[in-house]
Amino acid sequence: MRVEADKQLKPAAANRSRKLSEWAQWLEERQISLSFGLIAALLAATHVYAPEPAVADGVSAAASSSLKARLRALASHNPRTGLYAVGPGDLLLVLLVVLLLTGLRAAAMKLVLSPLAARWGVARPADATRFAEQAWMLLYYNIFWPFGMYLYCGSGYFLDMEALWTDWPRREIAGPMKAYTLAQLAFWAQQVLVIHLERRRKDHAQMLGHHLVTVALITAAYAYHQTKVGNLIMVLMDVIDLFLPLAKCLKYLGFTWICDVLFGFFVLSWVGARHVLFLVTCWSVYADLPRLTPDACFRGSAGSLRAAEAEGWRRFWEPFADPTGRVCFGRDVGNAFLVLLLALQAMMMVWFTFIVRIIVKIVQGHRAEDVRSDSEEDEDE
Repeated sequence: MRVEADKQLKPAAANRSRKLSEWAQWLEERQISLSFGLIAALLAATHVYAPEPAVADGVSAAASSSLKARLRALASHNPRTGLYAVGPGDLLLVLLVVLLLTGLRAAAMKLVLSPLAARWGVARPADATRFAEQAWMLLYYNIFWPFGMYLYCGSGYFLDMEALWTDWPRREIAGPMKAYTLAQLAFWAQQVLVIHLERRRKDHAQMLGHHLVTVALITAAYAYHQTKVGNLIMVLMDVIDLFLPLAKCLKYLGFTWICDVLFGFFVLSWVGARHVLFLVTCWSVYADLPRLTPDACFRGSAGSLRAAEAEGWRRFWEPFADPTGRVCFGRDVGNAFLVLLLALQAMMMVWFTFIVRIIVKIVQGHRAEDVRSDSEEDEDE
């Protein structure tokens, strides 16, 4: 009886998988039109329904009611301080950036990067697609890693771990920091979609877990006003992607010896950033945060911040639901951050075993190859 039941379940599972694949293909083929169409609709709705900005001195009412002014109001801009708060419009801003990244990625891959791959001698369509995917990642990280480093190097917490935890809570942050944090959040949310559109690798589940944990960490750091440590962790995580996508692109173009050299830089940056400096940051979360951040609760906006009670489970979720509501920080919240960070570290250790396997192959005289590609679900002709 059990064998018969298994036989009945297998066709049903295959049918569900086929339908999901068809939906993924449908979305992939329409990424450009769907993304930019939804962006246009959301911007039109924003122009109509976004909060009416206050008319500042010397500024015409028409200029103050422009789409740009409404977007700034949507981003919770404080004209008195020039800073930005966490606000209810942030979700819409993240959605806009997710759609923008999706549309730009699809357009760049289809219209620019894949044709370039073909022109440069990448014959197989599957390889041209992989080249385009990696080239897009290279473009993204060559914009956002320098942007993140610019913010970090110009900050008061540059090379000072203890300064990560002082002056909490800061209800308002500078525009570039808000733009960087929300754009990174949008990128990783979009990556959850991307890995379901690309051909699956054997570490698909691990990649999905990594992306979801990253989204959770960025969201929590933003809601709990810990963007300083968020900035540091993101530049540590992103630095390796200055080397890995470039190495893969060069491999598809046939520059294998340069690929091997870049792989060496990738390994050094991986170990230094993700297994040394990342763990130093985790130690600071464990040791410095409880000592330097008050175990307290506050509520109100930046100009009217006041102490609040630390009672009930609702205090853990309130920062996500009410930007001017109660925000609490203590050992329990710090431990939650630490658990998520260590979960990332555990996944990175698993990936490091893949890296070690590649190093062993190179030592044995082989070229650097991504061992995750060994069990893709199917092969293109």
